[in-house]
Amino acid sequence: MGEVAGMLGENASAVRYWSNYFEKFIKPRRNAKGNRLYHPEDVETLRQVQYLLKNQGLTLEGAKQRLTEDHRSVDRRVKAIGILRGIREELVQVRKAL
Repeated sequence: MGEVAGMLGENASAVRYWSNYFEKFIKPRRNAKGNRLYHPEDVETLRQVQYLLKNQGLTLEGAKQRLTEDHRSVDRRVKAIGILRGIREELVQVRKAL
């Protein structure tokens, strides 16, 4: 849980809440202790939820509806943003090196 929260830059309680609210899309397994174990697909879905809530300003219900209706479009946008952020980081590093 903490590792996924760190990857997203969110607190663990938000990730836990999103996992429960979007249970149709996010299905973490649980280990013997009851800790949630997220698959890479679950992490990507959490990134999409974060994008819809934080960047697009949707409500929880609006984000759930958007994922239900247009999951692929949201997925493409989130991946494109991730790629662009990576490129930006590389360019900043090049500029610092100059």
